[in-house]
Amino acid sequence: MTLEMMKKTALAVAMASLLAACGSDGDDGTNGVDGTNGVDGTNGVDGTNGVDGTDGVDGTDGVDGTDGVDGTDGVDGFSGQLVQVGRYESGIYDDGGAEIVAFDSTTNKLFVINSGNAAVDVLDLNDPSAPTLLGTISAEDAGVAGFEVGGVNSVAVSNGILALAVEADTKQDNGRAYFYNSDSLTFLASVEVGALPDMITFSPDGNTVLVANEGEPNDDYTVDPEGSVSIIRLVNGVPTVSTAGFSAFNTDGATPIDDDVRIFGPGATVAQDLEPEYIAVSADNSTAFVSLQENNAMAIVDIATATVTDVVALGFKDHSVQGNGLDANKEDEVANIEQQPLLGMYMPDSIASYSFNGNTYIVTANEGDARDYDGFAEESDLEDLNLDTTAFTSDQIAVLQDGDAGLGGLTVSGVDGDTDNDGDIDEIYVYGARSFSIWNAEGDLVFDSGDQFEQTVADTTPYYFNASNDNNKIDNRSDNKGPEPEGLTLGEVNGETYAFIGLERQGGIMVFNVSNPFAPQFVTYELNRDFSVDIDEIDDGNLAAGAAGDLAPEGLAFVSADNSPSGNALVIVGNEVSGTTTVYEFK
Repeated sequence: MTLEMMKKTALAVAMASLLAACGSDGDDGTNGVDGTNGVDGTNGVDGTNGVDGTDGVDGTDGVDGTDGVDGTDGVDGFSGQLVQVGRYESGIYDDGGAEIVAFDSTTNKLFVINSGNAAVDVLDLNDPSAPTLLGTISAEDAGVAGFEVGGVNSVAVSNGILALAVEADTKQDNGRAYFYNSDSLTFLASVEVGALPDMITFSPDGNTVLVANEGEPNDDYTVDPEGSVSIIRLVNGVPTVSTAGFSAFNTDGATPIDDDVRIFGPGATVAQDLEPEYIAVSADNSTAFVSLQENNAMAIVDIATATVTDVVALGFKDHSVQGNGLDANKEDEVANIEQQPLLGMYMPDSIASYSFNGNTYIVTANEGDARDYDGFAEESDLEDLNLDTTAFTSDQIAVLQDGDAGLGGLTVSGVDGDTDNDGDIDEIYVYGARSFSIWNAEGDLVFDSGDQFEQTVADTTPYYFNASNDNNKIDNRSDNKGPEPEGLTLGEVNGETYAFIGLERQGGIMVFNVSNPFAPQFVTYELNRDFSVDIDEIDDGNLAAGAAGDLAPEGLAFVSADNSPSGNALVIVGNEVSGTTTVYEFK
């Protein structure tokens, strides 16, 4: 076979094989892997809501559950405000128609010294909003043999016993303490005490009565009885008397007296010169604290032994210190409270005591008082003093002794202030401190209200600032003791202790929270005096004695809520010039 033939044969075989393969289908291959899902399409539009079905019928109410237990009662609200609820008018103007007050919680009787009638008014206080006169007690009616009644000065009540301090017709003679049944008003007994018994009080337990015998001289200053404190013990209603006197402090006595205690009456011994004014008794009934007003001092008395253990000088208030300012100028007829180079003599009238952290503290109303008799008078106008030119600058002297526009008319002491005994005045002393103070049981000052009384009066009654109790003239009393704090009482409400201080000249009651004696807080000033009334019209008899509201608060008494007929704490005030007795609720 040739090469050409061989090529043709191979080509024919290949073509035959190719044609044979194309004849029948081969088996299917396996499926490939699934591809990835495509992107979701967008949601279709929501269909419209169907129509609501009708409400079903309400089911029947279930049975009420049992009531829960009542909660405890909440404490009544207390705002610390004095709210006048009642008032009694004696109808006596400017003659002591209402002075010292005392309330008997066992009978709901209120006893009021009415010196205008030389009697004690007995008021029914079952309804404090409507005090009514039940009757009067006349000390003369007791008919004590050998004793001529001069007047009744003070009243106190405890454990069904009413006690009165009664002066003799001759004031320098010994007076007496009278005792009555506080319900029937039957006279029980009387005992002799010292000269001019000016204040009477019970110890807290009611077992002892104490009397401050002031022992003032006669007007000629030729008779000057000794001051003293009578201590009367009541045993089965029978009084026995001991006397705590001051003879141990005389120059020939056993006990020296502090040089700052004012002893200055002409020819007087220490015992004659000391004049007890008011008494406070410690809560444990053991100690009496006695204000010696004219002497600017306080006596401390051991009651068990009827002994004066100390006479403490109260010192002086520096009116040149910030916060101790005063308005001493009546000529400018505007409230102008300034620091001045003056020293105030505290000279408290009313005093009271209370306890704090187991210690006794004494609260004083720093009124001030001077001796002014035909036979001896200590007061002077500032312009009449011979001031030391080395103690005061020429500019100071020009203002201090200007009687037309300055302080020349200020009433000052003419017997104090010559510290070097060279005949001129080195220090100027004024009467009273225009404040209230708190002292510890040793007689150390722990608080004084500074110029807060005058500042408050200036804020509340600027057009009648330092008016007197018998006229409405602005600045009338700026030159002499200012608003003149005199009456004082303490009371406890909701565990807090409050002091209530009456302003004798300006009128009204200052209230302070004194729970902490080191940090008292002002609460309120309540004044119900009506300055729109012309007081001259009252004096002339054209208006009722009480038409201008209350004038000259003199004596104050606190009644706790537990002892009050209304269930609210009461503050009761006797007002000397208007002759009114006013009942406040303190709530």
